[in-house]
Amino acid sequence: MRILLWLFPVVLFAGQAAAAEKAPPLKAAYVAKQVADNVFVIHGPKGIPSPENQGFMNNPGFVITSDGVVVVDPGSSVQVGEMVLAQVRKHTGKPVVAVFNTHVHGDHWLGNQAVFEAFPEVKIYAHPKMMERVENGAGIQWLEIMLDLTKGATAGTEVVSANAAVDDGREIKIGGVAFRVLHDGQSHTDNDIMILLPQKKVVFLGDNAGYGRMLRLNDGSFQGNIRNLNRALASGATVFVPGHGPTAGPEAAADYRDYLQAIYAGVKEFFEDDLSDFEIKPKLLPRLGRWQGWVDFDSLVGSHISLAYLEVEAAEF
Repeated sequence: MRILLWLFPVVLFAGQAAAAEKAPPLKAAYVAKQVADNVFVIHGPKGIPSPENQGFMNNPGFVITSDGVVVVDPGSSVQVGEMVLAQVRKHTGKPVVAVFNTHVHGDHWLGNQAVFEAFPEVKIYAHPKMMERVENGAGIQWLEIMLDLTKGATAGTEVVSANAAVDDGREIKIGGVAFRVLHDGQSHTDNDIMILLPQKKVVFLGDNAGYGRMLRLNDGSFQGNIRNLNRALASGATVFVPGHGPTAGPEAAADYRDYLQAIYAGVKEFFEDDLSDFEIKPKLLPRLGRWQGWVDFDSLVGSHISLAYLEVEAAEF
């Protein structure tokens, strides 16, 4: 295990997982879409990691500044990270000088490896709780999860953690562009950061929101997630980049917030009627028609109701 803490990214080797022969590049052709001046997003397929998508299903973004490129969430593997760098090179010859990782779930940040190998002096920013979890084993766990779900399509990926901690209110200026960090307690996880570019009126939401796709909330908080999305909506941004799904206007945050509110408020109402979570589901489903066409709605709505039930129950005591 090689750990170069704070000076360089943390690189953790997962035994045979890291030593495995590197899997081929991504087969599908992905294109970076410009969503604001010098701001680009590569929209991944909706759905969970699979052999078909080779693990790519998040929304990596990059911002071209006068001093270099800033990448947000470079994806789930070294293969995805290399695809992101290839897209960067189509738009600029400038180096990548910084990366932001929005949270600990590996589909968003295992692509750090590709950036670090190409630009060893890159600053990789993340919330300190994310860095702690990666260093305490979450990184290796995510390597194994991605290898399993993709049937080896992410082989060759190594854990390269962040090397610079950031928390709420921190503003980093790179090449004349301000990158403001937003974090207000537990949300999708307890280590989510959103990245606001005030001058460009763009906010990267991470997995605080999916748009057209449901997200797991096993590590999260309904009330916290709602609070953070309200903060993003009040930020002055006009372009909202969700962790999964298309970039859009405020609706990319508001629609997911409304779903969380509908789940939490409905569960609270029926909880007060002394119904259990499995009794609540059939009563609540008719209120959720607006979201029933979203990817993974059927597979996740039951767990969302159960998790909201636990959160409502905890709030009562």
